[in-house]
Order: sequence, then structure tokens, then C-alpha cells
Amino acid sequence: MSTKARNEFGGEFGGVSLRGEAHSLSALFIVALRALIGGMILFAGIGKVQGWPFDASGYLVHGVDAASPVSGLFAAMAGSPLLMEIINVVIPVTQVLIGVALIAGAFVRLAALGGALQMLMFYLGGWEGELLALFDSTLIYAIVFLTVAAFGAGRILGVDAYLERLDVGGQPLVERYPKLQYLLG
Repeated sequence: MSTKARNEFGGEFGGVSLRGEAHSLSALFIVALRALIGGMILFAGIGKVQGWPFDASGYLVHGVDAASPVSGLFAAMAGSPLLMEIINVVIPVTQVLIGVALIAGAFVRLAALGGALQMLMFYLGGWEGELLALFDSTLIYAIVFLTVAAFGAGRILGVDAYLERLDVGGQPLVERYPKLQYLLG
């Protein structure tokens, strides 16, 4: 009888039970995926910072397809000088922070959610209403970010593994503050 731990995962979704067993290389690949998607968004943010001042108004006005469900919202955002000042800082700064967090494996779920939200907004902005839009790279990136979060990729060679075990008042951090498990991992 083998004493080796099994890499089982699964859950219940809409009454359907999904169960699986991960290969021993899965941990390596989830770390690689976390680092690659983190590097992708980090360098996107660095590119915007290096080209400072960054200006998203061109994309919001001209880069959004008229068929997009957010075209009116994006045009309205571009029409507000105050909102544009905020967006022009938030986009590059959050991209850099998300990238650094994912590469380090720190606050992975929070960072991955931020990355997924950005990709979803870019996806909606470029949506032309066609079925082929399901295969758009920004939607695929959003799913990759969510996959990294779902697998708790920060627990594998990441800062989150250390943070979750950090002793706070005689208890591991996530036992003392259970809601942190939604940000870490």
C-alpha cells in the first residue's frame, strides 16, 4: 500500500460532481502559469509606465467596437477628464502590482481577480458580438487568471504559503482571520 499523498481536487457545480487527480507535475505547471501570466501583465504595466503619461482615452473612444455592450460606458468614461486621470494611473499601476504579486505568489487570489477583471473589461471592449469572440485572447487570459486563483497558486513556492502559516496569537493567520483565505492562496 502506497503512503504517497494523492493530488485530488474537485467540487460540486450545479448538481454535477467534478473530481480529478492531478499529475505530480501539476504543481510545477501551476507555478509556471502563475509566473507567466504575472510576467505578461507586469510587462504590460511597465510598458505603460515607461511611456508615461499613459492615456487610455484613445482605446476607450476608438478601440471599442460599436457592437460592444460597454461601448457607451467606455465613451462616457473617456468624456470625463477626472475619471480619465484616475483610469490613466489605475490601469498601469494595478498591472504592475498584479504582476509583481503573481510572480512572488503574494495575495494571489486578489491579484488574479484584479487581472481577470481587467481582461474581462478589455474583452467586453473588443467584443464584436460574434461567436468567435469566445476565443478572444483577453477572455482566455481572464480564465487563466481565474485558474491561477482557483488552484491557490500562491501556496506553491509563493509568499502566500508563508503568510497563511504565520503565527498570530498562537494560530495560523488564516485560522485566526478566515476571510484572508479569499485573498491569499
